[in-house]
Amino acid sequence: MLQPTGKISRLGTLKSLLQRFAFLSLIVATFALMLIGKADTVLVERARIAVTDAVTPILRIMSEPAAAIADVVANFRELGAIRRENAALRETNSRLLQWQSVAQRLESQNHDLRALLSLVPEPPAHFVTARVVADTGGAFAQSIIVTAGQAEGVAKGQVVMSGEGLVGRVMQAGQNSSRVLLITDINSRLPVLVGESGTRAIMAGDNGGRPRLLYLSTKTAVAPGDKVVTSGDADAFPIGLPIGRVARTDDGAIEVEPHMSGDKLLYVRIFDFGLGNTMADATVRK
Repeated sequence: MLQPTGKISRLGTLKSLLQRFAFLSLIVATFALMLIGKADTVLVERARIAVTDAVTPILRIMSEPAAAIADVVANFRELGAIRRENAALRETNSRLLQWQSVAQRLESQNHDLRALLSLVPEPPAHFVTARVVADTGGAFAQSIIVTAGQAEGVAKGQVVMSGEGLVGRVMQAGQNSSRVLLITDINSRLPVLVGESGTRAIMAGDNGGRPRLLYLSTKTAVAPGDKVVTSGDADAFPIGLPIGRVARTDDGAIEVEPHMSGDKLLYVRIFDFGLGNTMADATVRK
């Protein structure tokens, strides 16, 4: 019974000696490599290159499964994203089809009502786009000069708009340029509608940044944020062109913050709404 125990003890002692000698061998080999690297750097560099060349194919082979797995994972993720996007597009398409049905029904009703009322359709609007080349704003005038004139069909009294809202009207039309009177000019008077109730008023410029509303009824409730649009009175402007919003109602003065910013105008559109220019002087007086 003692023999196996003795063998196990000897094997344990041998294993312990091998571990100690292996550790010492690694230390000796490390110092040897360091000494060789200091003594012969060319040899070490060649050995390093040789090891790298030998290991690179192995690393390439080992990396291919990892790259393939990464591609598979990426494909699964992309497939999941496509499925989610497809579901969202289906839902959006369903909503759009519903709106299309509503729009077609309203279009049909609108056509029937127009036929019932024998409504005369409004003439189509035509416009040209022009670049602002000069701002002649000052203490006595608020106007701009644009690069479009009679050669492009521009005429006095036509409506000028930016992407944000109403800018003003053409005051003078030359052959290749025009002068536009801004809605903030002291000579500008525009018939407008205020708020959801559509209260009528006159918006008057004062050469500042905020025109004022005049001739409002004392019983009219106007609050900051109410939208201001053209009323279409006197055929000076079409109805509903956006102008701005009520900014202040203190001290009995109702000021409007225009959507357009005169000092940031780069391009404007000059519209011919087919209203004629006979009323130009009624709302834009020089």
